[in-house]
Amino acid sequence: MENLRIDGERLWASLMEMGRIGATPKGGVCRLAATDLDRQGRDLFVRWCEEAGCTVVVDRIGNIFARRPGRNPDAPAVMTGSHLDTQPTGGRFDGVYGVLAGLEVVRTLNDADYQTEAPIEIVVWTNEEGSRFSPAMVGSGIYAGVWDLSYGLERPDNNEPGKTLGGELAAIGYAGPEPVGGRPTKAYFEAHIEQGPILEDEEKVIGIVTGAQGQRWYEITVTGQEAHAGPTPMKKRRDALVASARMIDAVNRIGMANQPNACATVGFVRVSPNSRNTIPGQVFFTVDFRHPVDAVLTKMDEELRAACATFAAETGTEAEVKEFWYFPPTPFDADCVNAVREAAAQAQFPHMDIISGAGHDAVYMARVAPTGMIFVPCADGISHNEVEDAKPSDIAAGCEVLLHAMLRSANG
Repeated sequence: MENLRIDGERLWASLMEMGRIGATPKGGVCRLAATDLDRQGRDLFVRWCEEAGCTVVVDRIGNIFARRPGRNPDAPAVMTGSHLDTQPTGGRFDGVYGVLAGLEVVRTLNDADYQTEAPIEIVVWTNEEGSRFSPAMVGSGIYAGVWDLSYGLERPDNNEPGKTLGGELAAIGYAGPEPVGGRPTKAYFEAHIEQGPILEDEEKVIGIVTGAQGQRWYEITVTGQEAHAGPTPMKKRRDALVASARMIDAVNRIGMANQPNACATVGFVRVSPNSRNTIPGQVFFTVDFRHPVDAVLTKMDEELRAACATFAAETGTEAEVKEFWYFPPTPFDADCVNAVREAAAQAQFPHMDIISGAGHDAVYMARVAPTGMIFVPCADGISHNEVEDAKPSDIAAGCEVLLHAMLRSANG
């Protein structure tokens, strides 16, 4: 078992071939969930898995499961995977690396004619990014029981009214017949680029992910009064944009005040009526809070609500603060974390413990199965960007660790 080695060149070639589906001029990928490009990526993955001798099934929210049997076919599977959908200006590694690293594990076992005790499964989760259909991580969330199936199928297209996730999955042929959830799983491992600069800065090849930050997402609507920009005196105005600007600044100050580890972001703003000579009457914006300690995340929530109430009162506006999405900080399973650590040490890769700053399907899988994650560096820590990049040697190293962590679990 210790002598098994993955084929880094084959893994890289597969990543580059998948990256041609939805390729963008700047070297990235646009492969939004449940589009025809998503179908093409899924079809390629399914073909590769079937060529590798896997049995492939699709569940009713479009999650794909490719199974390599073990010596004990009835044993709970050791699962790995991630997602194939991307951001509109996404990169070639986010998500897809975890999927194709799982495929490379299976190919490596086939090359060696090595049969694990437990089956191995590779999974592609539907709509991880949440870019076309909100929220993020819908496929794994429904699998883990966070939402029911109807909630997922009814998710509206963020840009094209009338379209839903369920309808679009049917249109591309990936509204499968299998029930969602309940697949016996011994452990789940996910390999991923870090999407941040820590590993690169620390000159480490492997991040042993001990858990994930908690997140709170908000939608905030500030309502004032539209009025003419010329005749309306400053002291008479109920400017929704002025109020929102103060609230947005408060978001940043809350993030800075709750260091270390706090992240606070306003990523979307919509101003109405958005006319140069009209005082804005309404502003909609989003807030993303993250922290690995739930008590601090709760404190940030309280500070946000207080700041919005204060600035609304000062400007004569009204602020509606709606929490759109929440999940608590998630520690990963100690045995899975140790399996990753032992595999990294065995291969003599420089490694360190790390907390995931981003949400991943592994966070929801941790609710239903022992879970661990493996991070590898990405260039300058940049992700969700067409220039997202990673070294072939780091990509191969992460897959090597994934292989041996899975073997420890499948044979243990």
